Amino acid sequence: MDPQLREVAQLFERFKAAFVRKDFNTCATLLTQLKVLLTKFPSLPPSFQPTPNASEELTIARQIYEHAVVLSVKIEDQEAFERDFSQLKPYYTDTCNIIPPSPEEYPILGLNLLRLLVQNRIAEFHTELELLPPTALENPCIKHAVELEQSFMEGAYNRIFNARQAVPHETYVYFMDLLAKTVRDEIAGCSEKAYDYLTTNDAQKMFMFSSDQELSQYISEEHPEWEIRDGCVFFQKAKESQPWKEIPSFQLINQTLSYARELERIV
Repeated sequence: MDPQLREVAQLFERFKAAFVRKDFNTCATLLTQLKVLLTKFPSLPPSFQPTPNASEELTIARQIYEHAVVLSVKIEDQEAFERDFSQLKPYYTDTCNIIPPSPEEYPILGLNLLRLLVQNRIAEFHTELELLPPTALENPCIKHAVELEQSFMEGAYNRIFNARQAVPHETYVYFMDLLAKTVRDEIAGCSEKAYDYLTTNDAQKMFMFSSDQELSQYISEEHPEWEIRDGCVFFQKAKESQPWKEIPSFQLINQTLSYARELERIV
């Protein structure tokens, strides 16, 4: 084996051992070293130079970046996820004729779709989805993300909470918890505008909490401006704290009439 490739392989084994024992600080240190060593391989993206060890180098580099993506989930670092996924993506799109497909490809692609959904980046979600072959939609990981997006757009939030119990891969749990928070934030924004108050029982059902304690904890952490008293959750305090915006009605009317006169002249 090539000495540089052997060095990377040995360091990667140390990384995987640290990952198994959940020593994520050591993993992060070793990952930095691995990324530096990978820069010495000319066969990797974006160069893709044909070398005697190109297949082995591409394979181990892909595995390293796959582990890097999963590590970012474990340490709950979304910026690292985006960075590592962008480095991994060429190994899925541009190496089809050089190395065999990875068994982790669809779980990680589905994980990225879920991340985009959590961050409410719906346009990018659909862009990534359109780049996948039609057969990918039958994969459980991709299908899971697509169904979640449909439920989110339809406002079928109960289906999103139920999907938390049937994730296709254990790494999805972190983003599913974040998605649940996103959903509750959406419900909170609508509730503030639609109601002056709700009973705690109704609020508990609306926010899909299983107990009053969970509801109280959510309000104290996320919406301290709300008030709980007499068995009700009052939003009025939050409404009063929002500044009123005056609509310049006369200015808008004058502008509209001016546009109408200009249109008549053009016609």
